[in-house]
Amino acid sequence: MSMSFERYMLDMVQPMRDDLTRLGIEELRTPEDVEAKLPDAKGTALVVVNSVCGCAAGQCRPGVAQALQHDITPDHLYTVFAGQDKEATAKAREYFAPYPPSSPSIALMKDGELVHFIERHQIENRSAADIAADLTSAFDRFCR
Repeated sequence: MSMSFERYMLDMVQPMRDDLTRLGIEELRTPEDVEAKLPDAKGTALVVVNSVCGCAAGQCRPGVAQALQHDITPDHLYTVFAGQDKEATAKAREYFAPYPPSSPSIALMKDGELVHFIERHQIENRSAADIAADLTSAFDRFCR
């Protein structure tokens, strides 16, 4: 029985992708997908840089899920997957300046401009509830 590494990785990360897509978050898998959505997204857009790490599983994805239960949420919901959809992630990160690459991370954009950013170091030592509170505060401020 033989399985390619690529197939193995796709199978392994699918549940991690599903954690976000089942919330209605759209995957941007190519640089073209990113370019078609981010620069022209009117209103607010949440962009989650997903990852296979433990802090993505334990804090980031659950925190995003909790935040999206809030009364006020962004108009658009997107995700890229670091380490998997590398070119799409690199393209999305161009919109997150001046922040360096960080996985996982969460960006909130308004009319194509970054207005709030949560870096990995702000995820890995906080609870999902803390991340949700950070996001809902940003939603209240920028998504009205």
